[in-house]
Amino acid sequence: MTSRIEWVAESTRLLTAISAEFADTMPFAGLTIGTGIHLEPKTAALIMTLAAGGARVVSTGNLNTTQQETVDYLREHGIDVKGGPTSDPAEHDRHLRAVLAEKPDLLLDNGGDLFARYLEEPWEGLLGGTEETTSGRTRLAPFRDALGLPILVINDSPIKQFAENEHAVGQSVLESYLRITNRSTGGKHIVVFGYGSCGQGVAANFRNAYGLVTVIDTDPVKRLEACLDGFDVSDRETALRRADVVVTVTGHRDILLADDLGLLRDDVVLMNAGHFPLEIDAPALLGHGDVESVTDATEGLQTLRTRDGRRIHLATGGHMANLAGPRPLGNSIESMDLGFALQVRCLEAIARGRVSADSVVVPVPRAIDEAVASSYLELVAG
Repeated sequence: MTSRIEWVAESTRLLTAISAEFADTMPFAGLTIGTGIHLEPKTAALIMTLAAGGARVVSTGNLNTTQQETVDYLREHGIDVKGGPTSDPAEHDRHLRAVLAEKPDLLLDNGGDLFARYLEEPWEGLLGGTEETTSGRTRLAPFRDALGLPILVINDSPIKQFAENEHAVGQSVLESYLRITNRSTGGKHIVVFGYGSCGQGVAANFRNAYGLVTVIDTDPVKRLEACLDGFDVSDRETALRRADVVVTVTGHRDILLADDLGLLRDDVVLMNAGHFPLEIDAPALLGHGDVESVTDATEGLQTLRTRDGRRIHLATGGHMANLAGPRPLGNSIESMDLGFALQVRCLEAIARGRVSADSVVVPVPRAIDEAVASSYLELVAG
């Protein structure tokens, strides 16, 4: 794993350049940064960049995506990591609260977990921070007035949306399906729930792999966009009845429910690509009265056998499939390098007082988008 972490570090050219800069400018000197983000090799590069800028970093992971080797590496390099891999929400909550107990000056959040708990017991001195995801933005937006701090949403950057969400998430979800199931996609009916930038990438990648893709979205404008992009937009029930693969990627909970069990055909594969393990109601499906048995079909895949003999395959227990299951790799290094460059530049701007207090749960400032884009193009184009 160390060699993989080193491979990632050598491949994150933006973060490497920023780390060298930060060693001179030290924008986080004397500050503590609390992070709650997937702990895997690419986030190790992000965290080490923050440390290079003088930060004391206190970190924990997310549900079911923390990789122990990354935890070990970070601890060996002086990072205070709270807890380790877990799929237990109560244990995860304790890890998050342990980070907040350090009363960080800045928060780097992923899904709103840290900021939501900060509101329960706020402290003086928090400068603000960043939120990585659409799920987190949706969760935190109603509390803008209560938060009252600059919080920049990385996922609302156009760079994040097209580089990571559309291109990289689509690739990694398709790769995860192939890796976990070892099955083909050609000619199979793929149903994608959600047509935001992540859903667009997932739909496009499965189509490029010769799948027959249907997009389901409650927003008629998004459905129109999917239709004009050449995807089938049949109604939900029709789509589920013929689906060979179902992928949820909406950023919302309760997308695929126990009541849908009767609609699903034999041998269907269910996958979640959204941040929280709540889009597929896995506990209700596993405990459904029509399910006679649940077995481990292969690593990362459970098979539910119903009373009428159908087999329903659930990938990674409903957790984010591209960061769970066997050998989880997540999104491509280059896409994460761009997204994490946005992260560190946003945190730098907040630490230096360049972001107003009324910038609460708002997109990345255009100037930061332009600076990161220019830096990447200079590295790539020379």
